[in-house]
Amino acid sequence: MYLSDQRRLTEEERLDWLRLIRCDNVGPRTFHDLVGFYGGVGPALAALPALARRGGSGRPIRICTRAQAETELKAARASGIDFFALGEPGYPLRLEMIDDPPPLVAMHGDLDVFKRPLIAIVGSRNASAAGVKFAQKIAADLGNADFVVVSGLARGIDAAAHRASLDTGTIAVLAGGHHRVYPPEHHDLLEKILVKGAAISEMPLTWEPRAHDFPRRNRIISGLSLGVVVVEAARRSGSLITARLAGEQGREVFAVPGSPLDPRSEGTNGLLKQGATPVTEAADVIAAIAPILGRPIELPAVQEPPQATIHASNPEAAADERAGIIALLGPTPVSIDDLVRLSRTTATIVRGILLELEIAGRLTRHGAALVSLS
Repeated sequence: MYLSDQRRLTEEERLDWLRLIRCDNVGPRTFHDLVGFYGGVGPALAALPALARRGGSGRPIRICTRAQAETELKAARASGIDFFALGEPGYPLRLEMIDDPPPLVAMHGDLDVFKRPLIAIVGSRNASAAGVKFAQKIAADLGNADFVVVSGLARGIDAAAHRASLDTGTIAVLAGGHHRVYPPEHHDLLEKILVKGAAISEMPLTWEPRAHDFPRRNRIISGLSLGVVVVEAARRSGSLITARLAGEQGREVFAVPGSPLDPRSEGTNGLLKQGATPVTEAADVIAAIAPILGRPIELPAVQEPPQATIHASNPEAAADERAGIIALLGPTPVSIDDLVRLSRTTATIVRGILLELEIAGRLTRHGAALVSLS
């Protein structure tokens, strides 16, 4: 049904594929059903108006025109973005294996990273300082063992994993289009990712992501990867959706144990109860993945990620600074130095806020300059 000879599509075929997947009510599953039923993308396109009428549509469905497809393709190429169809050389091989794979994916950056072993790291947007530090550590270690880190460009754990693997290669899976980066403040991060890594999306270039687009993105994160590491996840979170999809796709599922008192660890601890592989260091991931790759993997010693530049600030904390630092805290002790680095503010501000929390009876101080929420 699809390019079994691994050839490249002609220009006309690529436009037809793009037109069909951009039509109203045509998602990946419907695309595959249409092509299978009618024997090709062209006949499926031609059949859409009659199908809609017979199905009881009260109005003609929107069918992507050739001109619209040409415009998107031209805009993509002008930005250095390439479209790859299912079965074409360059389409990620592991992604081909999942149920209802994206018929077309738009890829940008150094596409050689897709040929290397990929491991996904995902977790809470409202991440603790301990969670962010662990995500950075395991991403850096896996990168130095020649793995490419895959994540969703979200705030929190995703961003930490991407930043720690910029030099070794990381892949951002976008919920929206390449020209609608979400969240917007990660536009600069995406630009850095593209230097030695890549970005991938199945959505139109200018698509603004909606709530139901994130599970679609998550299936690509897990589909690309040999395994998924969940660092922090609340009971109901997108990261647990990624873990469930990974299990359904036959991928390895790893979870980082967390404090039973921290809601951000409730989901990961639940995964462990369900049989996920516990992870406390990159070696745990490598030990499970090496037999799949059929070769030993060495884990070189790596240095801690460099500290982020902190910004000069007035000693009086702003409301958003206070909220950000409190969000980094949890039941797991974390060092004050890490709070300063991760909050990107001054030590004076951090220590002032810790004093406020301590006076309010909300802070516990441990040895070695470690603190946690009471």
